[in-house]
Amino acid sequence: MTDVSAPARPRAPLSRLALRWGLYAMLALFAAWYLMPLFVMLTTSLKSLEEIRTGSLVALPREVTFQPWITAWSSACTGIQCEGLRPFFWNSVTMAVPAVLLSTLIGAMNGYVIAQWRFRGANLIFSLMLFGCFIPFQVVLLPMARMLGILNMAGTIPGLIFVHVVYGIGFTTLFFRNYYVTIPAELVKAAKIDGAGFFRIFWSIFLPLSLPIVVVTVIWQFTQIWNDFLFGVSFSQAGTQPVTVALNNIVNSTTGVKEYNVDMAAAIIAAAPTLLVYVVAGKYFIRGLTAGSVKG
Repeated sequence: MTDVSAPARPRAPLSRLALRWGLYAMLALFAAWYLMPLFVMLTTSLKSLEEIRTGSLVALPREVTFQPWITAWSSACTGIQCEGLRPFFWNSVTMAVPAVLLSTLIGAMNGYVIAQWRFRGANLIFSLMLFGCFIPFQVVLLPMARMLGILNMAGTIPGLIFVHVVYGIGFTTLFFRNYYVTIPAELVKAAKIDGAGFFRIFWSIFLPLSLPIVVVTVIWQFTQIWNDFLFGVSFSQAGTQPVTVALNNIVNSTTGVKEYNVDMAAAIIAAAPTLLVYVVAGKYFIRGLTAGSVKG
């Protein structure tokens, strides 16, 4: 029997290999440039003040200390009070979680109605809600303050939840509408023939199919709400301020020796939830964004 060997696999041209490795090197350079501030923040938060004064900005800590983290969390001064970020962090959690859930649910319902239950003026309503996504924060400050005063919710955490839900409905409606137009209308017609009503179709058919866009909406809303400073400083008072306001107060109310390590630790603590969300669910965010890009 004749031994017929498989044809040799053509080698990649040298220019293609050079281009590939050049692309990898460029991406690595961009990643290092992007992550350098986080690296500096982390290393500075683990150094003592003496080492910060005498050492290099980008050098690793000679002696690791977690005292700046403890101070930032429990005893850093945010003005006349020295309670650290802890109470403000939990204020942000209490505000962000309900606001994200409510705005996501309302946006899902709006997107479902606009995409699958056509009615006169649906396109106009969607256009107005889309326009609301591009209204700057500063424009709504006075009307929103007036509304909170009428509702007796000024300076409260429920008031902040209300503000973020109202401002986020435009974005969540946009996400869900663009996703729901990709679901065949025949599915709704078949459910109607079987006797399913408006809410039954929504809860039993559309929501189970909405996991990708729900992840996108939750990540988007949580990031926007948690990182917000303007609404937090405008519509809160002592005892209800979110963590971003407390971080600003810590950085700007230090007296005597400037504690850069405490400031960096406080900044990382304030940013940790959003960093964690993107690390854990970042790939699902990209999948959800592309899931509704085929139609509509």
